[in-house]
Amino acid sequence: MESGSFIAVARIVKTRGVRGEVLAEIHSDFPARFQYLSEVWLEWPDRGRLLVTLEHSWQHKGRQVLKVSGVDSVEQAEKLVGAWVQVESKHAVALPEGAYFDHDLIGCLLRTPGGQPVGIVKDIMRIAGNHQLVVEGQHGNYLVPASAGICKEVSIERKEIVVDLPEGLIDLNP
Repeated sequence: MESGSFIAVARIVKTRGVRGEVLAEIHSDFPARFQYLSEVWLEWPDRGRLLVTLEHSWQHKGRQVLKVSGVDSVEQAEKLVGAWVQVESKHAVALPEGAYFDHDLIGCLLRTPGGQPVGIVKDIMRIAGNHQLVVEGQHGNYLVPASAGICKEVSIERKEIVVDLPEGLIDLNP
């Protein structure tokens, strides 16, 4: 994926119906964006990126149903499963102060206020309003709450997050 050029907003997880529709898990805090999108990029790790036209889309049970132009059968839709649905970063929704896109946090180095490295953010886990940074550290993976009380300074430009970890937090993680 080209760094900073595209934003993943959903991932196609399965086909839906017999007319070529697909069901996508939403990976955006702004699912309403889909009603305004006429084109999106689909990206597969092994097949590259493809610009497609959306005929229509709607939400269904917490997921997004997408109908891609030219995909009119289950067999054609199956080829889309696993693709990330992306928009160009220039179409990103403006975030309020102190809010960040997941893709901007992934890859950030966590360090203590004293400069001690904690690890690298590998993913974001969303648990009912309690977002956790999945951090790969020297002794395994850790979950670090993505809260202002712990994440004292976030610099997307430097790809760095200064964290003030409560004593014993790393020991609680498996």
